[in-house]
Amino acid sequence: MRLLLLIVAGLALAWSGYWMAGARGVERGLTGWLDDRAAAGWVANYAGVETRGYPNRFDTTVTALELADPATGVAWSAPFFQILRLSYEPYHLIAVWPETQTIASPHQRVTVGTGRARASLVFVPGTDHALDRLTAVFEDVALASNAGWTATLDEARLATRQTAAVRNSVDVGFEAIALEPGGTTLARLADAGLLPGTFERLKIDARLDFDAPWDARAVEARRPAITAIELELLQAKWGKLDLWMAGEVTLDAEGRATGSITVKARNWREMLALGVAAGWIPESIAPTLESGLEILASLSGSPRTLDAPLDFDRGKVSFGPIPLGEAPRIRLR
Repeated sequence: MRLLLLIVAGLALAWSGYWMAGARGVERGLTGWLDDRAAAGWVANYAGVETRGYPNRFDTTVTALELADPATGVAWSAPFFQILRLSYEPYHLIAVWPETQTIASPHQRVTVGTGRARASLVFVPGTDHALDRLTAVFEDVALASNAGWTATLDEARLATRQTAAVRNSVDVGFEAIALEPGGTTLARLADAGLLPGTFERLKIDARLDFDAPWDARAVEARRPAITAIELELLQAKWGKLDLWMAGEVTLDAEGRATGSITVKARNWREMLALGVAAGWIPESIAPTLESGLEILASLSGSPRTLDAPLDFDRGKVSFGPIPLGEAPRIRLR
């Protein structure tokens, strides 16, 4: 019995030593990364780093965290941020955000409130920390910008995974439920009965090709550039407005798109009226635009449904035969 007790005590002591060494290693790795960012010119401030969870977890909390990338001007601050993992699964992490955080750019500052915000991240074993897959859930989200707009969201879910057998390609799924955008224009439209106050659903399934992997260097140096988008489905439903999109485009080094996205829009006349009422479409061109859209709708077989391609050619975009001008460039900063 004494020998058994000695063995158990020895094993417990060895495991305790392993846990303490592992906890110190986790903290040194995280503080070292933050210090490296500061040495590279970032703002990388924090009040403290502490790891708990003995005996089977490494639950690390960084308090009073501030990060800002000088190359993009994007900054993020939070009263705390947690990274949780089991001691025997080093490549599977759980990230936990606080109820309130701030995201800022050179143009505006947005305060983000959440009832629950966490993500599961699984990395490819190795030293470059390449992301294999991610699942994130955000609930009871409230956004408030110093530019004057607000928005709320019941729930948003994001999932990514490396595309099988395709280098630097990621499958992406996103869904937002019960989005209530703010702003005086949208409030006016809702009050006039043109739109309900809540955007019912937005769903996106796509494959994105990049010019580099999403690993540690994607944060430390530059974000990988998107080289191609295969949009399997974009579905947006807002009251009577029902929009579906699918197609493929490639992007050049400047983020200019070439390819085609098929658009199917039910109740397109209401969409046009909405755009005019909101001031997004000048009243002077609305009759001409409506005539062109009527022709497109007649070709699709239903006067209330548009079914036509958005054609992109080196940054220029047209909707069927109607030229729309320059398309927005797609570039990650």
